[in-house]
Amino acid sequence: MKHIFKIITVLAAISAVWAALLETSTVPHSYTWLLPIYLVVALGCYGLFMVGYGLMFFPTCPQEAILLQQDIMEAKEFLSKRGVDVGSD
Repeated sequence: MKHIFKIITVLAAISAVWAALLETSTVPHSYTWLLPIYLVVALGCYGLFMVGYGLMFFPTCPQEAILLQQDIMEAKEFLSKRGVDVGSD
């Protein structure tokens, strides 16, 4: 519930700033109508940046890889005992 209130508060603040810019003449009127589109594009760019950054600096976990390989070997042994063909690896 707290996140919903944060999101609503941010959206209300952005809407208030946008409405204030529409009412005043600090920004030309033709640009003010495009601000929501700019906001969506900026949020999309931020999201793409965060995904790219996360992929570039994705942590490697050698201990977890060893545990995963052990789990795979146990699963293959279990399935082969049950008569399931699990491949030659």
